[in-house]
Amino acid sequence: MPLLPVSPEIITTVDGVRRLADRLGREPIVACDLEADSMHHYQEKVCLIQFAVPGYAAIVDPLAAPDISPLAPLFANAAIRKVFHGADYDIRSLHRDFGMEVNNLFDTMIACQLLGEREFGLAAQLRKRFGVELDKQYQRADWSRRPLTPGMIEYAVKDTTLLIELCWQLATDLEAKGRRGWVEEECELLSRVRVAERGDEPFFLRFKGASRMDGRTLAVLEELLAFRDGRARQVDVPPFKVLGTDTVRELAERRPRLPEELQGITGLTDKVAARHGEGILRAVERGCAVPAQQLPAYPREERRKMERGEEERLKRLKEWRAEQAGRLGIEPGYIANNALLELVAVNAPRTMGDLEALPPMRCWQRSEFGEQILSAVSPRR
Repeated sequence: MPLLPVSPEIITTVDGVRRLADRLGREPIVACDLEADSMHHYQEKVCLIQFAVPGYAAIVDPLAAPDISPLAPLFANAAIRKVFHGADYDIRSLHRDFGMEVNNLFDTMIACQLLGEREFGLAAQLRKRFGVELDKQYQRADWSRRPLTPGMIEYAVKDTTLLIELCWQLATDLEAKGRRGWVEEECELLSRVRVAERGDEPFFLRFKGASRMDGRTLAVLEELLAFRDGRARQVDVPPFKVLGTDTVRELAERRPRLPEELQGITGLTDKVAARHGEGILRAVERGCAVPAQQLPAYPREERRKMERGEEERLKRLKEWRAEQAGRLGIEPGYIANNALLELVAVNAPRTMGDLEALPPMRCWQRSEFGEQILSAVSPRR
């Protein structure tokens, strides 16, 4: 088992970044991770990028180094495997902040999921396989703070130092079970994810539970969310630190119009009410003043009711999936999600060529389960 480096190299200069990129560019596999400050600032940003190879670890500080673009060829180099754990956020953040793309990705979390690991978080895997504990207090740390504390550095290093060894162990298990191709395809698709821009869409479209609200409540909710977002931007904190989700929901539903009506609202302490009470009441007032004919409506996709034959096919597909999940020791949703099964049930494919015409289906799903899926769709086939 590789030893955890005591003193990782902390890189804060452009020359240091260039030297690191040159050194790692000669490696066949590099462990990677990043830390951001999404829990502490309005506009989140990447605050650290960690790398590790056997016998060496480095932490790049993009807040100090004015240019980290020399790392872009490293991430893009398809000849070098980049190992992440739970890479979705990392891939999006690297592209958003630096325009960097990651090729030849191996996500150890995806590997754990497709191997049927019940606990697939990094902390659980490091504990299970290496007896290493991650200090959970740093999961919500403000990584934009400088100087970094020794505890923060140790946590950041542990996130990457054992990733390559974890990758090798998982790759061996995947090979033994014939699932390595599954993970490689999923990782290739994951490497293309990007941050979705909000644009001019209403705030309420990203608010949990908004789809169940009537027009008036949505109008008040939208004003409250706009107020919260503006105040968060002003003081540079995440919106939830201005008003929590439950607080906003209750305000939208109860629509207080007077200061005394703010009492008893979930999460609205006297301190919060004193700081934001006036803005809240004005937002509620604006929402209540929206004319009835201009009230917003939550957009709903017209969902065609499935015909009897389609429902029967979907039932057989779900029964097939449950049987396979039990046999393989994998969560059913990792074999095929409900949306894919519904698409198959509606299209009723008869041949492998028909399955190829269903874009959401992965190549590994078609190769591994195609004939079984076709048999479930048409039992007499």
